Amino acid sequence: MVTPELVKAEIERLNRKELSEVYEFIKQKIVQPKSKSKNKSLMANLKAIKIDAPEDFAENHDLYMTGEKRA
Repeated sequence: MVTPELVKAEIERLNRKELSEVYEFIKQKIVQPKSKSKNKSLMANLKAIKIDAPEDFAENHDLYMTGEKRA
């Protein structure tokens, strides 16, 4: 198990550049908002995806991919 003392000991060994990198990493980890999707199921996340495509895209996706049809 990592303890604060072990982390502090390793931090003491860093040079200024490495220390700045660690500081930026810590700031990002603290400031980043937690993703709300962690509480949602996979199906709930998939339902939330919106696709902007023509009405016949599902039927004719191959024609759109090859360029025979245009959106």
